[in-house]
Amino acid sequence: MARKYRCFENGDMEKFEAEAKIALLATISESRQPHLTFLSSLQAKTTNTLMFGQFSEGLSKKHVKWNPNAGFLIMSLERELWRGKARWTHEVGEGDDFEYFNRKPMFRYNAYFGIHTVHYLTLIEVSRRQRLPLPGIVAGSLKTLVARGGARSGRGGGRDVSPVLTPWAESLFRRLDTLKFLSWIESDGYPTIVPVLQCQAADPGRLVFTPTPFSQDLEALEAGTSVAVFGLSMQIENVLVRGIFTGFRRRRGIRLGHIDLEWAYNSMPPVPGQIYPPVPLEPVLES
Repeated sequence: MARKYRCFENGDMEKFEAEAKIALLATISESRQPHLTFLSSLQAKTTNTLMFGQFSEGLSKKHVKWNPNAGFLIMSLERELWRGKARWTHEVGEGDDFEYFNRKPMFRYNAYFGIHTVHYLTLIEVSRRQRLPLPGIVAGSLKTLVARGGARSGRGGGRDVSPVLTPWAESLFRRLDTLKFLSWIESDGYPTIVPVLQCQAADPGRLVFTPTPFSQDLEALEAGTSVAVFGLSMQIENVLVRGIFTGFRRRRGIRLGHIDLEWAYNSMPPVPGQIYPPVPLEPVLES
């Protein structure tokens, strides 16, 4: 495993300030399952403190108050990557950091919403800056593309089985240019995040991926583990799914990890919500 550190480097902190970056926060739900959220405002306040501004009411903000253990990933436009773990400590609704976030162009000139809460996390550990391994990602993506047809789960929808992924979500996970990230809760009680850009949908009920790149992390994943996968397009369209990792098996001569999906969630504002299983509509009883 890569060596971990207890503080950020000053050069890293400057990179985190950019609004144009990929920033993810992994949290733990009340059912003790991993959850992933895209948080463009996530950045370092000090060498051992993270903060982010909240403008929408997603599940992650509830999760960190129930269980403050979190994981994070930040990737710059130069494809530089940082991964680590942190612990949520508190929130504020005013002060210098509150004003700082609301002065940023993304929120200062937005007529519909601004930052209403700032959250803080204490850094537990972080890996040093690394480059996204593009050659390995390309090779893994092509291998997954070749083998995924032999890994279908049969959950394509029909009279007895409803698909977890909508046609749009399945297309998102099949595209080679979609960014995908995998999360699970490690034995220390903190969620971790691993890039799996090679991950693809075998059908509407299963995702598959080669164990490379990031093989040291992925090979440590045990069969039967609850995992979350976040898919993000270059247009910031995204969807979050969750399922059970059922292990690595060979398909068409290629070793693939299998995730049997159980849950899907739309994390895009303005109204995040569960997609699968379908949530029954409730009547409005009061006007």
